Amino acid sequence: MARKQPDAIAMLKADHRLVEELFDKFENATRRDQKERLAKQICTELTVHTMIEEEIFYPACQGAVEDDMLDEAIVEHDGAKVLMAQIENGKPDDEFYDAKVKVLSEMIKHHVHEEEMRSEGLFAQAREAGLDMDELAAQMMDRKQELMGEIKAKGLPAPTTKSFGVSNKKPGGLMKYLYGGL
Repeated sequence: MARKQPDAIAMLKADHRLVEELFDKFENATRRDQKERLAKQICTELTVHTMIEEEIFYPACQGAVEDDMLDEAIVEHDGAKVLMAQIENGKPDDEFYDAKVKVLSEMIKHHVHEEEMRSEGLFAQAREAGLDMDELAAQMMDRKQELMGEIKAKGLPAPTTKSFGVSNKKPGGLMKYLYGGL
């Protein structure tokens, strides 16, 4: 008998648990090379996770969950992307490197809590609305595999934001905004 693929919410929760574990490992790491490897893995996992949520899961939730909750989730993603870009472009010896990873961890914990709250969280609302979680999972898994292949070949894509009022289409886009010049 074939094992059933997890539904969309189970898949997203599994991503949450993986990232929580990586943050714990980072916090306990003592060597710079360990910290750098873990931070890059955290940023990779979070980049893929945010992309599949923003491209597939959140659009499916439009009209099915509270608009404010979706807006807040996108703003939280955008804030995380700022820190991820700085961590990705930094080194463990950089000033504030560990602090940025710690603050990113705290931001993600808050975001996960908002999504996973039992009765009023984003996931609970999506499930209550009757979204096809199996179909969403299939789409998300396909996209996740595609993104991981792209990342392996080309590295992490430049972050894009929806809530910062910065055009990511302009040369430099978010990176220029983050590092001065706008």
